[in-house]
Amino acid sequence: MSLAKMRRAAMLLLLCALVVGLCHGEETSAEAAATETQDLKEKEEAEEQARLYEATRTMDWGSYYDPKGEFCGSYDCYKILGIDYYETMENGAMPSRSEITKRYRKLSRAWHPDKNRMAGAKARFVKINKAYSILTDDEKRKEYDYLRDHHDEYLKKYGSSVLWSYAPKSDTNFVVFLLFAVGTAFTWFVQGHKWQTVADRLVKAAVEDWSVREGGSSESMEIRAKALEILAEQQTNEAALNQTDGGKAAEKKKRKVSAKERKLQEQEDLRPIVAEMVAEINDFGAGFHKPTWRDLLVVKIAKMPFAICSSLAWNTKYAMRRLAKKELNEEERQVLTTRAVGTIAWEAAADEDRQEMLTRDLWVSANLEDWRSYQEAKQAGSAEFKKYLKMRKKQGSVKSD
Repeated sequence: MSLAKMRRAAMLLLLCALVVGLCHGEETSAEAAATETQDLKEKEEAEEQARLYEATRTMDWGSYYDPKGEFCGSYDCYKILGIDYYETMENGAMPSRSEITKRYRKLSRAWHPDKNRMAGAKARFVKINKAYSILTDDEKRKEYDYLRDHHDEYLKKYGSSVLWSYAPKSDTNFVVFLLFAVGTAFTWFVQGHKWQTVADRLVKAAVEDWSVREGGSSESMEIRAKALEILAEQQTNEAALNQTDGGKAAEKKKRKVSAKERKLQEQEDLRPIVAEMVAEINDFGAGFHKPTWRDLLVVKIAKMPFAICSSLAWNTKYAMRRLAKKELNEEERQVLTTRAVGTIAWEAAADEDRQEMLTRDLWVSANLEDWRSYQEAKQAGSAEFKKYLKMRKKQGSVKSD
């Protein structure tokens, strides 16, 4: 081969290499430009999605009365898709199906669980799908719009049970036992309180030496007399102990005290003695007794049918005797008198006072009123009682005239 041919071949190879290099460079530039365009597009989509996410994250979903969850629950389906129902109503144009679909697609892309890893994204995506399914169904959307302001129709169709639900079942036996236990404790406490009230009053009357006019009774006076005897005996024993051992110690000088101070000191000394004596009294009568097993709620309930039957039998017998125009017997007079004056007054009265009550026919209103006036005058003191007797005597003379 000649030198000229070799040169031409070398030039040809160099030219081919240059052409191949230029083509490869163009391909690389095209690929780089395509990649840059794709990255820019993805960046713009990401920024748009971020803006949409931020806008919908703080969006107010409104409220709707749907306790049964037939539609979008407590949220407004329109608001979920970013549509204000009342604003569109004012403008006179409700959103079309295409507008609803457009908004749905934007929101579903922003909150799709595969793209959005935020907590709660899946729940939002489900709500968005639910709202879209309701608003793109013509029948459902029409019903939804109607029930918005017709809650009563909602209740009629989907039931009133949405307003309440059953509580967990309770053990009936345990509930009954608990009620009886509470009732028993309460009746025991009430009975003890009744006894304690009378006991405190009796102690006060005995210690302060109440007269009948002040609310004292023969029982309080009797307790006071016994307490004074015990106190005198205690003071005598204390005086003996205070004597000097073999006459070596001198008596302490006693400070002079006034009558009021002496009375107060006597009351303080009497109080523990009287309280101890009253505490030994288990029953004051008229139901004021210390609580016993008879005061338990179970016992009272068990005795109730017997008490009711006994009362019905007595009243039936009494009515039959009245129809037969028979005279009142001793038992009937006592029952009628007890009902008139009250169980407490009857139980608290002495035997002589009870006999007087039975002779006065106190079940008659006029006689009962006269007896109460007599008792008030008797407790007011001797002077008032004499005035009352004088007035009654004068009324009797007027009546006799």
